[in-house]
Amino acid sequence: MRIGELIAFILYFAIVLGMGVYFFIRGRKDMGEKSFFLGGRKMGGVVAALSAGASDMSAWVLMGLPGSIYFAGMGQVWISVGLLIGTILAWFLVAPNLRRYSMLADDSITIPQYLTKRFKSSSSVLQVVCAVIFVIVYCVYGASSISACGSLLNTLFGADPRLGMAIATAIIIAYVFMGGFNAVCWTDFFQGLLMLAALMVTPIMAVALLGANRAIPDGTIPENFYNFLSSGKLDWASVSTILTGLGWGLGYFGMPHIIIRYISIKSDKEMKKSRCIGIAWTTLILVMASVVGIVGRKYLGDSMLTNKNSIFVEMARNVFPVFLGGIIISAIIAASMSTADSQLLAASSAFASDVYKTSIKKNASDKNVMWVGRIVVIVISLVAFGIAMLGSGANPLVPAFSTIMSLVSAAWGAFGAAFGPVILLSLFWRRLNYKGAVAGIITGFVVDILWMILLNFEYYDMTSVAYNTNLYEILPGFVAGAIAAIVVSLLTKQPDKEVTDLFDKYKKTKSLEESDLANHDVYSVEDVYSVETKEV
Repeated sequence: MRIGELIAFILYFAIVLGMGVYFFIRGRKDMGEKSFFLGGRKMGGVVAALSAGASDMSAWVLMGLPGSIYFAGMGQVWISVGLLIGTILAWFLVAPNLRRYSMLADDSITIPQYLTKRFKSSSSVLQVVCAVIFVIVYCVYGASSISACGSLLNTLFGADPRLGMAIATAIIIAYVFMGGFNAVCWTDFFQGLLMLAALMVTPIMAVALLGANRAIPDGTIPENFYNFLSSGKLDWASVSTILTGLGWGLGYFGMPHIIIRYISIKSDKEMKKSRCIGIAWTTLILVMASVVGIVGRKYLGDSMLTNKNSIFVEMARNVFPVFLGGIIISAIIAASMSTADSQLLAASSAFASDVYKTSIKKNASDKNVMWVGRIVVIVISLVAFGIAMLGSGANPLVPAFSTIMSLVSAAWGAFGAAFGPVILLSLFWRRLNYKGAVAGIITGFVVDILWMILLNFEYYDMTSVAYNTNLYEILPGFVAGAIAAIVVSLLTKQPDKEVTDLFDKYKKTKSLEESDLANHDVYSVEDVYSVETKEV
């Protein structure tokens, strides 16, 4: 065991817990539903940008992506390309528009609330459907982050992975339970900085050592390693890899724990700042994660072929002193926790605000809803921990969920297919109605899950042959969800006048983005409603 690494990890955990305690003490007098779940819509642009990025880029970006490129070459970078295109489009198409529309829609603080109030509906069907999907998918998504923590602690210290999972789960529960949205965003902010620093410095140091003629393990560069076509030619294997990679970008339009950050930003001025920082951060993260995989193949040779997910860990251990290496490797824990905490809070807010408050106890106070949310955080964390346990060990009970990438892929696809089409249509199509939104969400989710189970899961026959379309399920799910939302909307009653009037008011506020009004430091719900008289 490397004592320096252990000290670095303990220090990191202490800082994260300290943030939870700080925001708990700071906000205990006025902590209510809106503050706990959305930070009171007072989040600065820089913090919101790095929080959105860090909650997006889980341990996959430090373990899965470099490992895939190390093992199979540049044909694996299409996921990075898809994610980069997706995040740029989301910051321009979704972020400013959703923030404004959510304020007009009775100051909605969750995605299910926004979708319901956008249609001026008194029905709770859509909120309940969304909340159920949230809870189910976030249990799987959270399991990926918990599993990554257990895997890392096992690699570093030889600890039982289940112990690492338990420690990570307990710490995440603690600071989310105490500090809510503010604690999550600020921990994500510092974790985002740590992730960026780690990915920037590690491959540069490795290249410097290579240039200094340090001993390099023997190894061979596979054929087509530097070819962007995974098979080296334009066949279905290459095309499906490209389509799948680009398909990952669709997830950004419907990822609740990411787009809720857009809603939390306090002003249009901060939104512009957040957009620039968010896109720049994501670009650097994805580029440098790919560089780690390429440099890793040269620096480590073939030595990591049986443990490709530990490329970043091994490089950091080789190029840095023990304690500093421990700080750098902590970035993986940071990536895992920054994703898990955001997912837990989004799931708990969906249940507390959109199920408990609408269907169980309609007169619940803000503090009552907040405490229900805290309880749900604990429950979902424990379920996610259980799922991670089922996929761990030499003989996992659920082999299809035995890797971090498989868990992330399943959750990302489900959210993107279910909510992506409806979020986009709700912002840009006046004719979309309540029934169309419900149909789009359910259809997208069901098609995604069925495609994954029937056509993408690795079922094996007696000769151990896998059946797989190699086409990411988010693509058919997203298309099916969009078609269902459009068709059902056109076949059913047009939205009521008050719904279309709200859409027209929202469209009018969009014209402010290029005006002087967009430069005000504060842009509140009252500011939005004053647009007709130009009083801010």
